[in-house]
Amino acid sequence: MKILNIYKTAVICLGLAFVYSCNVLDQEPETQISDQTAFTDEKSAQAALAGLYNQLQSGFYYGRNFQIIADVSSDVSQSVGTWDFYRELDTYQLDASNLEVTNFYTAAYRAVNQANNIIASVPNINMPQANKDNIIGQAYFVRALAFFDLNRVFGGVPGVHGEKSVVLPLTPSRGVNESLYPSRPPLAEGYSQVEADLLQALSLLPEQQSSIAFSKARAVKSTARALLSRLYLYLKNYPQVISLSSEVINDSKYTLMSNYLNIFATDFSGESIFELEFIAADQSAMRFWYFPGAQGGRGELAVHEQFIAAIQADQNDVRGKMFGFDAVQGVYYPTKYQKAGNIDNAHIIRIAEMYLNRAEAYAQTPSTLNLAIADLNAIKQRAGAALYSGALTQEAVLLEIEKERKFEFAFEGHSFFDLVRTGRAMAVLSNVSRKNSVAPVSLDQPWKQILAIPRDELLSNPNMTQNPNYGN
Repeated sequence: MKILNIYKTAVICLGLAFVYSCNVLDQEPETQISDQTAFTDEKSAQAALAGLYNQLQSGFYYGRNFQIIADVSSDVSQSVGTWDFYRELDTYQLDASNLEVTNFYTAAYRAVNQANNIIASVPNINMPQANKDNIIGQAYFVRALAFFDLNRVFGGVPGVHGEKSVVLPLTPSRGVNESLYPSRPPLAEGYSQVEADLLQALSLLPEQQSSIAFSKARAVKSTARALLSRLYLYLKNYPQVISLSSEVINDSKYTLMSNYLNIFATDFSGESIFELEFIAADQSAMRFWYFPGAQGGRGELAVHEQFIAAIQADQNDVRGKMFGFDAVQGVYYPTKYQKAGNIDNAHIIRIAEMYLNRAEAYAQTPSTLNLAIADLNAIKQRAGAALYSGALTQEAVLLEIEKERKFEFAFEGHSFFDLVRTGRAMAVLSNVSRKNSVAPVSLDQPWKQILAIPRDELLSNPNMTQNPNYGN
């Protein structure tokens, strides 16, 4: 559905009719309320909050699509099947009609509108103020996450590439009016809104929810601090990266797991800062899209051979062992997500990221290179990899951190965006060999670092503008 339709209450079965249809059997669980439903008491507000997290779990968002977009656009994953929409991302031959890009756009704005409903409605509900602040704070966090993700995909990174933010609706749309036709502000304004939402979330959220596990499934203060650490890394505000990452590292709720494999075998481990839970009734699609047909998957995606060679170069690095080989297609696939029934949780933020965020921030200053290497080695040591022994220069250490991030967070939705924000995308994504093509592919134009605004959105919103060179 288009944003025009996402923000309607009366007409919710229009748009993308060739993909979706209304189904009277698609009833909402009693524990969830969608972005189209009013709520007036604490019970319904909690149900709306459950619905908000459910929006993040969509297969079009963190159920698979966001992670796949990040890795297949990089040199981690490749399209080896018949699904053209991922192959277009893999080969940088994308246009505004790409269905998976449209699906992500739709899912992210559904989350935004659900968050806006909560932010607008909960202040008027009679309930304890602490409970009210908690719910509203979580809504601000999720809205910040969605705006951040949307801008990384369609806007770019301030000072690196891109000029315009995605649209930033801050109130719920419950009817057809001019608010359905927003225009795109400057990119810096989009990132400022993410920062403002996270700071507001930080002021409202509690330090902990009802349990440690629930504090990882729902946002708390350290969840907001962690996402702020990521945001400030994009904005090159390195003192804040160091400060916020340190606060989260020092939070006793989180710790580096001694066994890397247990991060993914265990739900809500000490490693996890923010994690989305998937169960039999609400499955993830990550395993399905990567695993070969003989193991109940689709086998649509595989791992780049160069990435396999790099991550397996150190035989003691446990991360290089998390792969299988499909002899039928002759490709490698990741086993980071391998639970039967497709119930692997999605790891949105892990404590390892705080160490590598801080390492990258420390590495910007020659006098703190030793601190950068200490954080880098903490991640290497946990994985069983050899400690850093390269040149003690800023350039060398930053390149090692880049490699470590790729190894550590493969298939978690980071790779392409890390390369874009550091200005390294065009250099790294050059002459990348693919299984399904004779000639290698390259990210050969800077404008390809951001994706096309979906055509359906352009048709719905007369004030919407396309990213350069994509046409309409």
